[in-house]
Amino acid sequence: MRTLVRGGTLVSDGRCRAGDVLVDGGTIAAVDCVAPSAADQVLDASGCLVFPGGIDPHVHLELETGAGRSADDFLSGTRAALAGGTTTVIDFVTPGRDQPLAAALAARRQAARRAACDHLLHMSVTTWRDGMEAELESCRRDAGIVSVKAYLAYRETIGVSDREFLSLLDAARRLRLLTLVHAESGDMVGYLQRRLLAEGRRSAAHHPDSRPPEVEGDAARRALLMARLAGVPLYIVHVSTQQAIEAVAAARRAGQAAIAETCPQYLLLDEALYRGDPQAAAAAVMSPPLRSAEHRQALWQALAEGTVQALGTDHCPFDREAKDLHAGDDFTRIPGGSGGVEYRLSLLYTYGVAAGRITPARFVDLVSTRPAKLFGLYPRKGTLRPGSDADLVIWDPERRWVVREADQHQRGGSTLYEGLELQGAPRAVISRGETVCREGRLEAEAGRGRWLGRDGGDHGR
Repeated sequence: MRTLVRGGTLVSDGRCRAGDVLVDGGTIAAVDCVAPSAADQVLDASGCLVFPGGIDPHVHLELETGAGRSADDFLSGTRAALAGGTTTVIDFVTPGRDQPLAAALAARRQAARRAACDHLLHMSVTTWRDGMEAELESCRRDAGIVSVKAYLAYRETIGVSDREFLSLLDAARRLRLLTLVHAESGDMVGYLQRRLLAEGRRSAAHHPDSRPPEVEGDAARRALLMARLAGVPLYIVHVSTQQAIEAVAAARRAGQAAIAETCPQYLLLDEALYRGDPQAAAAAVMSPPLRSAEHRQALWQALAEGTVQALGTDHCPFDREAKDLHAGDDFTRIPGGSGGVEYRLSLLYTYGVAAGRITPARFVDLVSTRPAKLFGLYPRKGTLRPGSDADLVIWDPERRWVVREADQHQRGGSTLYEGLELQGAPRAVISRGETVCREGRLEAEAGRGRWLGRDGGDHGR
């Protein structure tokens, strides 16, 4: 079926202009002025923005942790993504330290077969052993994996030492892999956790005390230095502090390919959430933790200036029971994470575009185009041009609505955004030519999403 999206303002590749988009099957057939007679059906986009479907570069679906599995599986999480205007998500393979990468990858791809939207995976490296580079090369060759992640935190379980991280960076240069890093100094976090527990400061309120801003700033600076020594680009996930932003900005001024990602929670939510009762504080436990106003201001400025180049969510909600179990007696045993994939676009539009902080073109670059370029999906994704996948959002910029737990598609019960009044929401979401959400009605079946192998991305400055 040929579908014409007519009469909207097209936002793509840094431009805003009036125009139409003709969809033929799963791809875009024509852009700009198209006669209605060319289509079998017409979707009216009058008064709306039309832009490429969102790409969330950082989600955790069906994540197994010591405290249990995260609430959203690949079906519920990707349906929530579609409802909010995100048509592609990038999740992670997190192998055990003794597990072959290929086996871990195969298991994650099997789980992802139920996804309702298109998807791909980053490969996490949780140790460095003989033969690891050959395993990574195989994952790249056989499955199109072009990004790897390392954790400088969580040293007891999945985190790596500086020596291991340097080995990974060295291999990433030879294999042309983009390296992602969780930048918190694991040894410092471990020390602070042990001291706080010994002092009897055990409730969820003390989670941020174990991960102060300086711990992220130190890890970001060291990770960037190691990447510079290895001669590779570096992508720092979920940046939350002014110190980390300053480190990225300094590296970029020196000519280094340094990429920062942040998340809506770090732009909008306040560390004051940890000062309530233990259960309310536990709901906000995530790593890094929420920060104070000066850090949010630094992030907004960096986002507007281009130091922050992508907006992910780190989507990883847990059920209330899992969050509450140790809220009062051991913050280190509270599973870290919150939900956000459903609200990412509306949050950034409300507090970014509608608030005058960023332009519509910058908004689309952050939520779609730049992630597509970084992770080898562009121009298949992230743009409105003939031949690209027909992933489109028809966005009503004037719709006002309130976040309510009862209305959300994602799991995990409560949301940290409960009660927020937002401006802007999808009127319709099209994924590979199929209208999967219209006026809030979601129709996306299990397994309709496709695995996206790719050939590499634009990891420059």
